[in-house]
Amino acid sequence: MNTRRILTTGALVATGALVLAGCAAGDEGASSGDKEFAGETLVVTSFGGDWEKAFIEAVVDPFEEETGAEVELITLYSADALAQVTAQKASPQIDVVHFSGGQEFTAAQDGLIAPIAADELSESGDLIDLATAGLERGEGPVIQLAPIGLVYNTEADAPAPTSWLDLFDEAYAGHIALTDFSNTYGVLSMLRVADALGGGIDDPSQAITDLGELASSGDAIVVPTSPDLQTAFAQRDTWLAPYAMDYAGTLQDAGLPVEFIVPEEGATASLITANVVEGRDNPDLAKLFIDFELRPEAQAVFAENMRYSPVNTKAELSGDAADAVLTGDELETVVVYAPGDVAASRQSWTDEWNALITK
Repeated sequence: MNTRRILTTGALVATGALVLAGCAAGDEGASSGDKEFAGETLVVTSFGGDWEKAFIEAVVDPFEEETGAEVELITLYSADALAQVTAQKASPQIDVVHFSGGQEFTAAQDGLIAPIAADELSESGDLIDLATAGLERGEGPVIQLAPIGLVYNTEADAPAPTSWLDLFDEAYAGHIALTDFSNTYGVLSMLRVADALGGGIDDPSQAITDLGELASSGDAIVVPTSPDLQTAFAQRDTWLAPYAMDYAGTLQDAGLPVEFIVPEEGATASLITANVVEGRDNPDLAKLFIDFELRPEAQAVFAENMRYSPVNTKAELSGDAADAVLTGDELETVVVYAPGDVAASRQSWTDEWNALITK
């Protein structure tokens, strides 16, 4: 999808926030113009939809109100965002870019994003190790984490799964949905199956073969996107699917009888990173914006509204959210694959996968 749409939402929110701030400050003889970054603008990528709604509430509104700066949001999914910052390398037009598929590895390698030191982030001392692991590679911090495990239909005529290898259990045959490798969730799920089978990321061929045979035999369907997975559970009698915790919550909100299960071998995760684009005039303001994304209050909004696991250990969640997401020590068992290792082999894995599912 080639999406390059400047949203007016951010600008409208900014105007409203600044007007309100100006009125409040005016009572004390001050104005929005007295704020350090008044008159400056940041261009920031967004994933749109519910993510953007939560993003405005959690980050954009507080940032604009406290700094006086204005935020323009551009809806760009990760692959398109990487393509755009690559095309604009000589004259970048984006300040903060978000990636959810490991594109930060390529962006850092190509000099498209600026390194961030841990001491430049005021929240760094409260972050889980995973959040800052990529900084030494020149990548931005992880701001959100979506664990990937097994989504199970609680009304299925089969027991609740406990292992990644339950995907091959005859009890679920004909009622499994697998995610295509065009979707990062599909690749990451396959790697967890590969670990369970013993081959791991260095030799996932058996996992690809076994999963491909599920699809080619009709024991599983293959879906490319999240909405397709919802259709699978709602209309195609799906009982089991490897997928992300946050989307399991979306299915629950839609009234579907599902639960998210962490297999005994452990979950993996999709990581969303925030990155400062190299070559812009206001890197300090961009880093400050990312710092706002890491605040415990912002992290709590995404956990409450989107069921992302917070990367800030100081985030305080309500009882329902705390029960619905993995937090703290629970995240220590999450297996995360180096984006460079995935990027190096993803095309060959995809070719192998496509050859199997199109038989």
